[in-house]
Formats: sequence, structure tokens, C-alpha cells
Amino acid sequence: MILDPTGILTPFAGRFSSPGSRAFAGRSSPSSARCPVPTGGALPDLAPLDARDYTASMRALVQRVRRASVSVAGEPVAGIGRGLLVLVGVTHEDDAAAAAALAAKTARLRVFEDDAGLMNLSLQEIGGELLAVSQFTLYADTRRGNRPSFTQAARPEQGEAVYAAFVEALRAEGVPVQTGVFGAHMHVELVNDGPVTILLEA
Repeated sequence: MILDPTGILTPFAGRFSSPGSRAFAGRSSPSSARCPVPTGGALPDLAPLDARDYTASMRALVQRVRRASVSVAGEPVAGIGRGLLVLVGVTHEDDAAAAAALAAKTARLRVFEDDAGLMNLSLQEIGGELLAVSQFTLYADTRRGNRPSFTQAARPEQGEAVYAAFVEALRAEGVPVQTGVFGAHMHVELVNDGPVTILLEA
């Protein structure tokens, strides 16, 4: 016996059958029988996701840190104490409005502990700092092969403009912000506190 999706127990005759099919009526017909997911069985194969069906959005990978810093060619360019290190990714449809929305969410994200030890305080409430670093690799697509594709990432000129809008929107929220160097090969050092790492999308 098997349990079909309607909750009816039906005889198992070598094929999974659904009510209304010929097989359910006692006649096996591979061409007409529909195959529901059997309880305890494996899910049927699904068609691979087409990149055209996937809509990306602006991303911020937020890490709660004790400290974080960025250097370029061995020279320090930015550093913060307690606060957030935010890796920022921009995709094709993003603009200043998306940047402002993501900045507001980041500034108000309650990931710092209150006196009861609960994540209940925002960066603004603890007086923390934020280090923003551009990161197009947040759009790596590894569904096919082993070499990541970055076609969902915005072109550099758009990415830099939206990244700058994100930084300015954070500063407008009253957040002290330092930045990496857009497009540079950076070395990022951090002490993740928790660890706490959260992916935000606009």
C-alpha cells in the first residue's frame, strides 16, 4: 500500500498512481499515469534552474566583528573596532534606491547583544563602526562546472556608483563608515565576533 497526496491508501502495483488516472482504476498505463511523490521516497528529478529565471538583487554580507581592516599592496587603508564588516555586491538592476534601502536595513540590523545577552541592538545603538568593502564575487554562480561565473555582477562603472551610494546612505543614517578601495586587490583582516554572519538583500 502507498499513501498518495490526497491521503488515500492505494494498492502498489509496481507504479505510483494518482486518483483519476487509469492506473488508479486498476489499469496500468505508463503514458497516462501521473507519479506523485511517495511518502518516504526520493523527490523526482527537477529541471535545472535557468539563469534567465533567476533575479538577483543587491547583496550585503554582514559580519559582526571585534575589529576589521583593509590593506592594499601592504599599506593599511581602513580599519575599525567593534562594529560590522560589510561585503557589498551590486547586480545589473541595482541603483541608488536599492543602495539606500539596503543601507537602512544594515544600519538598523539588530545583531549586537543587550544586557540580557540577546541580539537586540543595532550598530547605531552601540555606537559601532562599519567597514564597507566592494565584493562582486557575492554573485558567483557555480551551478555548472567548477569555475565560478560572475555574469550576475554589475559592470565596474555601475558597481562603483551603487557602492558609493550605499556608503553615502549609511553616513546619512549617522553610521561612521570606512571603505576599502573599489576594484583593488585587497587584503581584508577581521575578527568575527560570534561568529555572526548574515546575508542581506535589497
